[in-house]
Amino acid sequence: MSFSRMERVGSLLRREISAVLRTKVKDPRVRSVAVTGVEVTEDLRHARAYVSVMGSPQEQKEAIEGLNRASKFIRAELGRRLRIKRVPEIAFLRDTSYEYGAHIEELLRKVREEA
Repeated sequence: MSFSRMERVGSLLRREISAVLRTKVKDPRVRSVAVTGVEVTEDLRHARAYVSVMGSPQEQKEAIEGLNRASKFIRAELGRRLRIKRVPEIAFLRDTSYEYGAHIEELLRKVREEA
């Protein structure tokens, strides 16, 4: 399986998972969720969906729990929407890259102020 196929399937899943979350999932815990990326394994059996969640740490934790509880429903919905042989099992993880980037920016700002 080529890397580009995994990348294309990941991009397609990101787009479709976002659409399913907007239109089909009614859980109030997942309202402030944005899918930032999807990584698919080489055999296309598993996918990790990274999500950015607005809110307190407790709200973020609840949103991830809500997404993982709805993952079978989301997978079934993707099966109806997509023309791929096998829809991967999806695990939702919190994307911390924005927080990490903000932390690095803060450190750089402090260094500039001290110089």
